[in-house]
Amino acid sequence: MASFMLIARDVPQDFADVSPEDMQRIIEKYVAWGNKLEAAGKKRAGHKLRDGEGKVLRGNGGKLTVTDGPFSETKEVVGGYWMIDAADYDEAIELSRDCPHIEYGASLEIREVEQV
Repeated sequence: MASFMLIARDVPQDFADVSPEDMQRIIEKYVAWGNKLEAAGKKRAGHKLRDGEGKVLRGNGGKLTVTDGPFSETKEVVGGYWMIDAADYDEAIELSRDCPHIEYGASLEIREVEQV
């Protein structure tokens, strides 16, 4: 069984005008979807990332540079991730097809984790 990372990408402004009540309903959809994967024995992990926080590390000529970011002014951010088990990409796509993230116009990148 292979492992896949589902990377949730979105544009920060997509949810800017959502009321707290609507946001709660959206969150409940994500929780229900994650619980369904977990009940099927497919979900390993999944978390939303904090908005507007983080550090970016870059190496340049042997020197490490650390900057704040990414910031909400960026066009697209990684908002969260899930780790799932699936036989192949086809099954990973099937398991991801009803992810609420897609429902709201955002994207979900699926990448197989290389087993070393």
